[in-house]
Amino acid sequence: MPSTSPYRAIFAAPGAKEFSAAGFLGRMTLSMAGISVVTMVSELTGRYGLAGALSATLALSAASIGPQISRLVDRHGQRRVLRPATLVALTAVCGLLLSAHRGWPDWTLFVFAAGAGCVPSVGSMVRARWAAIYGDSPRELHAAYAWESIVDEVCFILGPVISIGLSTTWFPEAGPLLAACFLAAGVFSLTAQRATEPVPHPRGQHTGRSALRSRGLQVLVVTFVATGAIFGAIDVVTVAFAEDEGHKGAASLVLAVYALGSCLAGAVFGLLRLSGSVSRRWLWGICAIAVSMIPLQLVGNLPFLAVALFVAGLAIAPTMVTTMALVERHVPRAHLTEGMTWVSTGLAVGVALGSSAAGWVVDAAGARAGYAVPAVAGAFAAAVAFLGYRRLRPAPQREGSGTDGRQDHEDRTEQRVA
Repeated sequence: MPSTSPYRAIFAAPGAKEFSAAGFLGRMTLSMAGISVVTMVSELTGRYGLAGALSATLALSAASIGPQISRLVDRHGQRRVLRPATLVALTAVCGLLLSAHRGWPDWTLFVFAAGAGCVPSVGSMVRARWAAIYGDSPRELHAAYAWESIVDEVCFILGPVISIGLSTTWFPEAGPLLAACFLAAGVFSLTAQRATEPVPHPRGQHTGRSALRSRGLQVLVVTFVATGAIFGAIDVVTVAFAEDEGHKGAASLVLAVYALGSCLAGAVFGLLRLSGSVSRRWLWGICAIAVSMIPLQLVGNLPFLAVALFVAGLAIAPTMVTTMALVERHVPRAHLTEGMTWVSTGLAVGVALGSSAAGWVVDAAGARAGYAVPAVAGAFAAAVAFLGYRRLRPAPQREGSGTDGRQDHEDRTEQRVA
């Protein structure tokens, strides 16, 4: 294994530390929003079905609005689009907290949860900045994507701990409130950094087609719908399981261990000099995520659950890094932010489906039965990955895409192996 120099090297670019730090703040919201809404509503009403449905509404709204925001960003730039979108999201979050605190009718909660889905995909914005800097340097771009996956997982280590801890020990609305503060700080700090903002591609440089027309991107998005269902279900079921065990606050620590496994794997993965097929590496990653759901069916106590989730987390970050590399190779650069956001959208849709299904299963059959939901989702993800694998190899050479001569060589090699 080489030294940690790849991570030091990528931050030699002017402004890199600043926009990555801003992205960290903005992405804390991603790790806190769903679980903090679940915790808030379950604390106030004791209804996990309602809590899961609201989390699902928030995720589905973000899934439908997010790619449109990113498409506008590709065309008009991050600053002009992200600031007004964030203001809309913050206003909706305030309405959600007020309606929950006041005990207003359930439909008001759903209306504000839908409005809060105007949250931009901060992770995609940061990765687009890295691609603008290192788009022609595959080694550095691999390290940059790995670094951002580490940041994602650090957010998922800290976010649930903070949001669940605040909502259970201070007041129920504290978690979502702090998530909104992180979003405001991150987005406004990121958009203030103009020097590293990717150059927008005006309407004349766009094909008029959505990035989702790429067959390879379609496979990635559908697979990540199932993967997101795993994440959403695990969040809801773990909170319920910890409550059954008499330690609801410990759910944040268990979920942090899950993210820790991913974080450590991502840190090592970014140091490796990898060769061979990227698409095959992605397929093995999806299968590893699916298989890691099996031990959860045997869970009997919180320590066993923590160990099982740590092992399950080891496959997440490497698979995410590989996924973003495939997006960069299958989508034209004029649609890169949109393409990355579609992957996040797939995750968000999956989180919505998984959290909602898990909430109803927990209400109907108990917390232990809820872990069947991520197992089913994992099996579906593996099936889609196998069926769609041929669409990912070889990566098509597209005008203005991130594909270069090295990828052409890899594609030809993979064809010969196949």
